[in-house]
Amino acid sequence: MSDQPSHAPYDALLLLSFGGPEGPDDVVPFLENVTRGRGIPRERLKEVGQHYFLFGGVSPINDQNRALLSALREDFAARGVGLPVYWGNRNWAPYLTDTLRQMVADGHRRVLALTTSAYASYSGCRQYRENLADALAALEAEGLPLPRVDKLRHYFNHPGFVTPMAEATLAALGRLPEEVRAGAHLAFTTHSIPTAAADTSGPAEGHGDGGAYVAEHLDVARLVAEAVRKETGVEDRPWRLVYQSRSGAPHIPWLEPDICDHLEAVRAEGAPAVVMVPIGFVSDHMEVKYDLDTEAAAKAAELGLPVARAATVGADPRFAAAVRELMLERAATERGERPERCALGSLGPSHDLCPVGCCPARAPRPAAAGADSPYA
Repeated sequence: MSDQPSHAPYDALLLLSFGGPEGPDDVVPFLENVTRGRGIPRERLKEVGQHYFLFGGVSPINDQNRALLSALREDFAARGVGLPVYWGNRNWAPYLTDTLRQMVADGHRRVLALTTSAYASYSGCRQYRENLADALAALEAEGLPLPRVDKLRHYFNHPGFVTPMAEATLAALGRLPEEVRAGAHLAFTTHSIPTAAADTSGPAEGHGDGGAYVAEHLDVARLVAEAVRKETGVEDRPWRLVYQSRSGAPHIPWLEPDICDHLEAVRAEGAPAVVMVPIGFVSDHMEVKYDLDTEAAAKAAELGLPVARAATVGADPRFAAAVRELMLERAATERGERPERCALGSLGPSHDLCPVGCCPARAPRPAAAGADSPYA
């Protein structure tokens, strides 16, 4: 009998991400993919693309996904997990549909998907599930056999995500001048979304007042703040969950405060320094590199406020190990077993199967890998 961990019934893992341009000529076509159906003029997209052009038209996200892909493969191989790992994106090459087509050609029929979004929300969960349904519909139209695709549960409170974030926060504190370190505030940042989308995030029974999106981020912030307290001995270090990267119309309410507004406010209150902790992001992609490292850092410099930014988990080996643990947990569940479900904080482990009414879309669309999936 083999002593290797069993990933049955799954025969492949899909790393499913957002995608990003890899050169100046890619920027506008990429943004057209992201905003398709919204009627945004090409000239406006060129203006939006300036963030990418500042970095040579290259988003960091693709190289970071390549690094995570390598970390997952190395971890699986070291632990005797013979599960191949593929990579597909929503908005740029390698495209999700092309990747699923290749997986089918390679003989895979039970696929488990890892999305590079740790929390519940429409854009962070259901939209990925809609993209999966679109890709499966394309394969169906081509007459190809359809794989069953399941999605890993939300991993925001798994130790393999929380612990690297806590250590990165401590490392950022250590980069501040010693005289301001003990009094430094923590600003936990995530992507702002419309308040209406936040209020309906997660299962329907938890809708309202920020829904699962805000609750999950607050739970991680508390965990990291407590880890910092234990390590530094500073008992009353102020912290707050703040937001960044707003992109919607001004008249639509979005989650606040914005990170730059928050920096102004705490500086006025006498904060000696701030550590920005991007708990809402898996890797240092463009919204971290520009919105925090460029825009927020410039605001802090203008205010004379020392700041440091904590790293994201990226391809940390502990995160790769967490993915393996989550995959084996889900595989065991699918086999009818009752594995231990690891989670920190007060919310417990998330659901395996997104229920009906979870993170609803503005206009109903088919979504795979959930209780309402047409591809069960």
